[in-house]
Amino acid sequence: MPTAHLDPATLPVAIVAAMTDSPEKPAKKPRKAAEKAAAAPLLPMRRRVLRWAGRIAAGIAVLYAALILLFSFVPPPINFYQIGEAARLGGIEKDWVSIEEMAPVMARSAVAAEDANFCLHWGFDMAAIREAVAEGSNRGASTISQQTVKNVFLWHGRSWLRKALEGLLTPVVETVWSKQRILEVYLNVAEFDEGVFGVQAAAQHHFGVDARDLSATQAARLAAVLPDPKGRSASNPSDFVRSRTRSIISGAETIAADGRAGCFQE
Repeated sequence: MPTAHLDPATLPVAIVAAMTDSPEKPAKKPRKAAEKAAAAPLLPMRRRVLRWAGRIAAGIAVLYAALILLFSFVPPPINFYQIGEAARLGGIEKDWVSIEEMAPVMARSAVAAEDANFCLHWGFDMAAIREAVAEGSNRGASTISQQTVKNVFLWHGRSWLRKALEGLLTPVVETVWSKQRILEVYLNVAEFDEGVFGVQAAAQHHFGVDARDLSATQAARLAAVLPDPKGRSASNPSDFVRSRTRSIISGAETIAADGRAGCFQE
């Protein structure tokens, strides 16, 4: 039987095209369009991260605001440093007393020793800061207000984050709390010996008396150890502590006479 030959000329044009043309290649997407398509899923994720970061920051701000308001009339129960020392030492000594239950000379001695211009500034002693910068150190630049914020709300140690939070919280505490309240809290949370916090526990620990019965010399000795409570002793004073005690007694008398104790004592 003769073989049949197909003549392409006799086939429909569509069939010929299907038999002879190569398949069409898909058009390539422009490079920029492809990059945009790849980056598109990242945008919602970035927005979510920023949104959650904002919520966390707002939550921390609300927490601090609530604590500042609460501690304006409620004694702070404990702080980060005290928790650490309690764990390290197996316990700490502390006993809250109101500023009215402290010998007036104790408050004056602490201010004379740590922040003579306490009644004159709004949380930062700019003159002391400029002097410290000129000397190349931060000795003497931290006010009682800053130390109170650090002790109550933050942690010890040098870090930019802590200093930034301290700088943000100090003006708020100065606005919400009275000067008397700031000093009252400070004198109840400051460390006066290893694991001994507050003037009542310190008065009992070093001298066997209550805070209300401290003499001018005893109060000045307690104030003299505040920068270094682990390296100095109020009950077994070194020559340096004795010399500093005399200076603090004089300073306490000075601020009482010139009115710089007026914001916390009548």
